[in-house]
Amino acid sequence: MNWDIVEGNWMQFKGKVKTRWGKLTDDQLDIIAGSRDELAGRIQACYGISKDETEKQITEFEKLNRAKPTKYIA
Repeated sequence: MNWDIVEGNWMQFKGKVKTRWGKLTDDQLDIIAGSRDELAGRIQACYGISKDETEKQITEFEKLNRAKPTKYIA
């Protein structure tokens, strides 16, 4: 997953992240704003899981939610 694309389309991905990690608040999601590192830190803090487990969950999330560039038609 290209996290530059996720950052640019954060409003679309925010709902998917909220569905997967429901303990994250809307305020936390606004702070994350598409940053993978920020997401990982917030997941670790909210769920009390290890960095390795967090990375595993994010990798699984990435596989299920491939970010594709938006095609613009001129």
